[in-house]
Amino acid sequence: MGMLALLNHAVNFAAPAFWLALLLPWLDRFLPGKRNSSFSRRAQFGLIFMAGLVVLALGLALLGQDGKMLTYLALVATAATGQWLMRKG
Repeated sequence: MGMLALLNHAVNFAAPAFWLALLLPWLDRFLPGKRNSSFSRRAQFGLIFMAGLVVLALGLALLGQDGKMLTYLALVATAATGQWLMRKG
């Protein structure tokens, strides 16, 4: 596998975590209730993205294949829980 193909695989592997981490802090402003988060949007993005990458890597290691729906379900649950905790539950 060439370097360009490896880069393509890495970007496509991380894309679901990236987009979820990008959209969740932005969509937070539309949720009802007070927004008393002590985290900036950049910090929220970074934490959710890193947690998402860990979940995707664990899904790949445990299930032996990338792209399983169980992995994506765990990714969404982890990202939503992280956003909820950063919003101070």
